[in-house]
Amino acid sequence: MNTDLQYHVTTIILAGGKSTRMGRDKALIPMGGVPMLQLICTIAEACTHKVYVVTPWPERYQDLLTPNSQFIPEIPLAGETGNESRTHGPLVGFMQGLTMVETNWVLLLACDLPNLRLEILQAWISKLDTIPENAVAALVQDHQIWQPLCGFYRRRCLSELTQYIEEGGRSFQQWLKSYHVEVLPLADPEMLFNFNSPV
Repeated sequence: MNTDLQYHVTTIILAGGKSTRMGRDKALIPMGGVPMLQLICTIAEACTHKVYVVTPWPERYQDLLTPNSQFIPEIPLAGETGNESRTHGPLVGFMQGLTMVETNWVLLLACDLPNLRLEILQAWISKLDTIPENAVAALVQDHQIWQPLCGFYRRRCLSELTQYIEEGGRSFQQWLKSYHVEVLPLADPEMLFNFNSPV
């Protein structure tokens, strides 16, 4: 990406799911011979200068990190045990990753997006400076449902997000209802296909 825009965005990749329905670790599923998590990291590095992978299992994915990626270990919340921390969902992982971010914008990605397209992410990033200041996020919407795990968030949402989680909230959809979210254009919804069960 031949602009300075990539330096204004940090990527957070969530790799904390239990993959229960799939029956195997989705982050390790090969796509064209490349493990899914490594593929997502590579695409993210082409879009942003810094990439964080939030996971309870950094040792499991140690060999998959790309040069500009680093782990943020997902940790238990206050009052949780280690086992509980592995089931508290993507919103908590996002919050913990967000505490490390210094850029104004964050690109949040799930680790199981086999159809992720670099050119679409880059096009979205090139338009971030046109997003209204009152928007806390820019996301694709499908049948009135936000697609929260492939989109952009302003770093300033951290304090409100932390409060929501401390009050017991765990739903992206419920949290986003309280804020203005800009709709991202996406002509091909197949880009957001994710692996949830074996084909």
